[in-house]
Amino acid sequence: MNKQHQLNLGYILITLAIIVLIQVWLGAQDTTRISYSAFRDLLSTDQITNIVVSETRVQGEYKIPSDGKRYFVTNRVGGDIAELLQESGVEYSGATDSNWLSDLLSWIVPMVIFVGIWFFLFRGIAQRQGMGGLMNIGQSKAKVYVETETGVDFDDVAGVDQAKMELQEIVSFLQDRERYERLGARVPKGVLLVGPPGTGKTLLARAVAGEAGVVFFSISGSEFVEMFVGIGAARVRDLFEQARKAAPCIIFIDELDALGRARSPLGNIGGGGDEKEQTLNQLLAELDGFDPRSGIVLLAATNRPEILDPALLRAGRFDRQVVVDRPDRTGRAAILRVHLKKVKVDDGLDIEEIAGITPGFTGADLANLVNEAAIHATRRDGKRVRMEDFTSAVERIVAGSEQRTRLLNPDERRRVAYHEMGHALAAASIPGSDPVHKVSIIPRSIGALGYTMQRPTEDRFLITTEELKNRMTVLLAGRAAEALVFGEISTGAADDLAKVTDVARQIVTRFGMSEQLGQAVLEEQRSQFLGDTVLDVRPKDYSEATAREVDLAVRSLISNAYERALDILTHQRETLESGANMLLEKETVTPEDFPPIGAYAASRPSVETTAAS
Repeated sequence: MNKQHQLNLGYILITLAIIVLIQVWLGAQDTTRISYSAFRDLLSTDQITNIVVSETRVQGEYKIPSDGKRYFVTNRVGGDIAELLQESGVEYSGATDSNWLSDLLSWIVPMVIFVGIWFFLFRGIAQRQGMGGLMNIGQSKAKVYVETETGVDFDDVAGVDQAKMELQEIVSFLQDRERYERLGARVPKGVLLVGPPGTGKTLLARAVAGEAGVVFFSISGSEFVEMFVGIGAARVRDLFEQARKAAPCIIFIDELDALGRARSPLGNIGGGGDEKEQTLNQLLAELDGFDPRSGIVLLAATNRPEILDPALLRAGRFDRQVVVDRPDRTGRAAILRVHLKKVKVDDGLDIEEIAGITPGFTGADLANLVNEAAIHATRRDGKRVRMEDFTSAVERIVAGSEQRTRLLNPDERRRVAYHEMGHALAAASIPGSDPVHKVSIIPRSIGALGYTMQRPTEDRFLITTEELKNRMTVLLAGRAAEALVFGEISTGAADDLAKVTDVARQIVTRFGMSEQLGQAVLEEQRSQFLGDTVLDVRPKDYSEATAREVDLAVRSLISNAYERALDILTHQRETLESGANMLLEKETVTPEDFPPIGAYAASRPSVETTAAS
């Protein structure tokens, strides 16, 4: 008898026991035992009916329930009570004490009905997890794919050529193990895919299974963790047991950080981490316990590698880390070509230009961009998707959708126009800044009342001190324009101030570019794969005096950038006036409409959108 049959038999026995207990309890609740003399008194006063006489006892029913009881039973006294019952005129009948067949049927019939309901209704719900997974609470929830079900190979993955090259070795091992074993080499037990969200880690894992043509087990790290201690560990054991039977195969654990977060050095204070720690310990044991020559390869993905337990990352467990980073310009063009296969595009569409205006976009972002462009083309009743649709899609993703219904009063509209033109003129006046792509005073859904979009000409991986200071100058030019024209400032520069403060603080505390503080790193980047930079402040590493120097250095950088922006706009006051007036008239201005904002062309690593909010 296998494990599942034993489990089913156990459920049946438990069900039968519950039915027996319920019937016994119900019978005891509705029957009272009385003396034989009390029975004779009730018989003489015509208070009982439906008498059943056996060799040892007398049973009957009250005409009116007594003390909440409907039935009574008493021991039979005397040989023949038929004459007594006949005289009283009550209905009566006889029975034997051991009618085992009727008694047995009275128990079996409801049992059969209940068990049938269990198997055809409740058991089906439980197997579909509708009752909390009671039928398979200790089994793995891994979804098994074979090659035809994944439907993905390396041709469907673009923009991550280095990662594909490293994973090709895994495919080769699964297809031709003898080639590696002849020199004593072994495939890595575990490969950890790390990178920002949306870069294609899960797609890569499925592509490896599709290329190798092996069974693909896929499960999320959070599915191992349950409220019951020991269930997660049981699921880990079950998953690897299935994998051994299906070898060669690939096990893929997505979001590994949900399962493999570093254990506390203080132990399990409070008792809340027992389940997670047991699950992690079982995973570590399974990683040590299987032979890589058996053809099992473990792939995992995370965007939080810095919080993983060191025991997971040591040699012999996850031997190799493959970085799946944001694609460069060439990679973005390749990804766009993959997604554009399913879209009707204009013959003259320049994919390289689209790749150039989307720095920092991940594969998921580019897929969304293509979809947004197709939606925009459909909305204008176009037959094919054109470049203007992609430009509108980029603006929607970066700055939000247009809010034409948000009406600004004339003074606010004029102030926003000068603010945005100040950004554009400063960017055009500083050599090395990204060229201005578009300036608009149409409100956007993210809260911006206007925006200035700059387009880089190439990807950059290093930024100099001067380029960072130039970026700060462009960011502060909007507020400088307001101060120059109106003699006062507004809240429209709130987003610009947040960005410029972040840049100035990184110059001082992270990049070691401050003359006052020298080459010291006072704050570190905590996560490089979760979008915006997150700094981890380490106050114990420097004194209050140093903290004051940091504040003064940040303030000095921001002040110098603001003065520089103010000086640029003061010398271009007439151009600022004419540009703002054109912006008020057209609402959206490009360098073709107003050449002064397209004077210089250079590059920087990301699309910069400065907005008045």
